[in-house]
Amino acid sequence: MVASGALIYLFRHGEVVLAETRRFIGHLDVPLSPLGERQSAAQAARLASVKLGALFTSDLTRARRTGEIIGGPHGLRPTVVPELREMAMGRWEGLTAAQIQRTEPEKFAEWMSNVGEFPFPDGESVPDLEARAWPAFESIVDAHAGQAIAIVAHGGTNRALICRTLGLSARRLLAVGQDYGALTILERVGARWRLLRLNERPMA
Repeated sequence: MVASGALIYLFRHGEVVLAETRRFIGHLDVPLSPLGERQSAAQAARLASVKLGALFTSDLTRARRTGEIIGGPHGLRPTVVPELREMAMGRWEGLTAAQIQRTEPEKFAEWMSNVGEFPFPDGESVPDLEARAWPAFESIVDAHAGQAIAIVAHGGTNRALICRTLGLSARRLLAVGQDYGALTILERVGARWRLLRLNERPMA
């Protein structure tokens, strides 16, 4: 039990089907790959001795499945929070970077040079993502003061949340590592946040 504040075990879901093609996945509801299942099991074993008070995941299958595996040793079932869903990538969802560069080279170049603010075509920007995910994250943390909790979300979502807790500009988004299945640990004491671990990959 955390004496004050809250301790957040923030996971990115495990590797997914299509990961090897490096596609923009966004809101596509793809499952974990066999490696993703093993990554989740490895992190579940790592947290087996931690006293978790609650477990939350996004509503996408890859996050929910990761949460089910992590929650198993604790007898916890995930509480689904749709606001923790990955950034909507609009008409680029399902496409590779090479495909987008061929069809929309100017927009792709603009996105690459301004990741923090440029919205995906027909999708969201980082400020859009933060506007829905941060209030949900804060509400979860506020409701579990003095506890350790686990949250399973996505690369973009986690990066946005981490940047917000550390006071970093959204332009730094891609500088924050978030590998498949990785764990980041955040602690809130009063109104202040501390980063205890960042992007610790599972041994799977």
